[in-house]
Formats: sequence, C-alpha cells, structure tokens
Amino acid sequence: MSSYKVLDVNDDLPIRTKGAVHSGKVRSVYWLTDQDSARLIEEKGYDVPKGTELAIMVISDRISAFDCIWQGENGLNGVPGKGIALNSVAAHWFKLFDEAGLAGNHIVDVPHPYVWIVRKASTVRVEAIARQYITGSMWRDYSKGIRDFCGIQLPEGLQAHQKLEEVLITPSTKGIISGVEGVPEVDDVNITRANITDNLDAFNFKSADDVTRYEQLLSEGFNLISKELNKLDQIFVDTKFEFGYVEDSDGKTRLIYIDEVGTPDSSRIWDGPAYRDGKIVENSKEGFRQLLINNVPDSDVLLNKDRMLERESLAQSYKLPQDVMMSVSDTYVGIASKIVGKDLVIPQDPRAEVIAILDEQYALID
Repeated sequence: MSSYKVLDVNDDLPIRTKGAVHSGKVRSVYWLTDQDSARLIEEKGYDVPKGTELAIMVISDRISAFDCIWQGENGLNGVPGKGIALNSVAAHWFKLFDEAGLAGNHIVDVPHPYVWIVRKASTVRVEAIARQYITGSMWRDYSKGIRDFCGIQLPEGLQAHQKLEEVLITPSTKGIISGVEGVPEVDDVNITRANITDNLDAFNFKSADDVTRYEQLLSEGFNLISKELNKLDQIFVDTKFEFGYVEDSDGKTRLIYIDEVGTPDSSRIWDGPAYRDGKIVENSKEGFRQLLINNVPDSDVLLNKDRMLERESLAQSYKLPQDVMMSVSDTYVGIASKIVGKDLVIPQDPRAEVIAILDEQYALID
C-alpha cells in the first residue's frame, strides 16, 4: 500500500470558490459561487431550496490527535485510506438514519469518495457527546475523584471500561464561547445542559425545545449505530455528533446532522470478543492516541495542556515509523470495510481523481 499517494494537503485544489477556503484539521470547505450553487441545484436536481449555498467538502488523509497533526517517515504525511474510510462510514450511517426516518443531514451529493457536496447550515455551537462506557478522559477524571460530569452525578465504585447504566450525554463547547457564566473561554470544554438552556443564543439554539431535540437526535443516532455495530460484534463506546439548522424546500427550518457521524475519528469502537476477554482492542483513533503515547519520548507533553507549545513543536518535528502509519491505515480501512459491508477501494492518486471529476462532471475547476 505504500505506493499509494495520501491526500495530505486538501485546501489548495483549483476549485472555483467565493471567499477563502476554510481548512480544518481533517476537512477543507470550498464555498461555491452563487452562480455555481444555483447551476448545480438546477442541473443535478438537489432537494434544497433555490438560493441554498453549497460547498465542496474535501477530506484529507491527515491524522490529528491531542490537537496536533502528525506525520510519518518517508514523506507519509497521512494515513493511506483514512479519508475514504471516514467518508464511507459517515455516508453509510447517514443513509441508515434516512431509512429509519431520523433527521436529515447536510450532504447533497458524493462526487468522489474523498468529496461531499454539502449545503450551508447554521451550526449549533455544541459538541454533542454520548457515552455508553466509562473510559478515556472520563475515566481519568473519575479515577481522580471527580463524580460530576456535565451536571450528571456518577455513582461510586465504577471500574475502568465499565458499561454505564444508561447512555450519558456530556456536551462540550464547539469553538470558544464567550460571556457565559461558568463556561471558560476555551474550545472543547465540558458544559451542562443548564449552561445551554440558560444561554440559547450563545450556543446558537433557536429554542429550549431544540435542546431537547438535539438530545433526542443524538440518542436515536447513537442507538441505531450501536445496534448495527453490535451485529458485527463491535461495541459503540462513545461518540461526538454535530448539528445545524437548515431551511428545507417547504420553507421550514429544521435541525439536522452535520459534519460526520459514527466514524473511527469521532467515536470509540471496541472489538467485542476482545472486550469479553477483558482486553480493549480499539477500532478507532484511540488506538493511534495510545501508539503516540507509547512512541514519543515524553508522553506528558501529549497529556498536559500546559505544555501545548512543546506539543506543537514535537508534532512538527516527530515522524512516526512507516509501519505505525500503515497499522493505523489497517485499523481505519478494516473497520470501515466491516461497517459498509465491502472492501474499500483506495484510489492510487486521490488528488488527480478529485480534480478530474469536479472538472468533467461538475464544471467547478478553473
């Protein structure tokens, strides 16, 4: 697989846009011109209101952990097949959500496995997190004596990796929320339900009913994915969803799923047989986090938020062995193939393919 080119830089494609390209840790978003949006809605028959803004969302093979992007040796600046694995899994769950009559999502078309065409949504500023097991950061805090999580009290005597009595909703901030009492002005900080309902505007909710609605959509989506993974003898441990508002063709404003759902990046997935044997085998990014902790010279740099500058310089200079990057590739591609029920075909040159399709079939390349 080492002959594959990874798509590590995804914010410099020659796509015709209005405004700057928005580049996230893994995805880049190209907002189309109003003319191109209108043309594609007309030509392709997308079920969105006229005047809807569309964007091309291109996923990369970059891998982030501990708020930094990591690279491998020999110029392997990403994980082969990772982008296609994430997109395939998220699109699969969205399809099942649609079939089950859950809320819609922001994808209007999938021109290429690395590319979604999405509609503009007004983003809710909450990372909607659901947990079915106590592990990760929650276990680390619990083992230090913390019992209050986002306003929910946990009982004494829980063990690491134990299944919880019910699925817990433990939201955090999406971006920096300012001017809300009791919420520090930092990204990704835990919040309570009351923080949200008392400050609807700050979190971009239109009503208190919509807070209940996002919790319902999170629970429904979580339960559906959990049941489906259970059929594969995989355990859905915890996950993060995102939500936004769109206006539908009937003129009504609706809360929908945005970003990605149920992927190995946004969720923890454990192998069922190993768990019953008392072992944790990660089929998600958590395995990569553990690899990093075990490979870097000083793991405290990764875990200690006060050492962020050191962490950033480590991420720029440190190169993971190629076999580590390939084992991460096997994890992502393996679990994705299981979930979608077929082997993923990893493109030889994703960048060239993406440009060709967006040129020939969508006329978006200048």
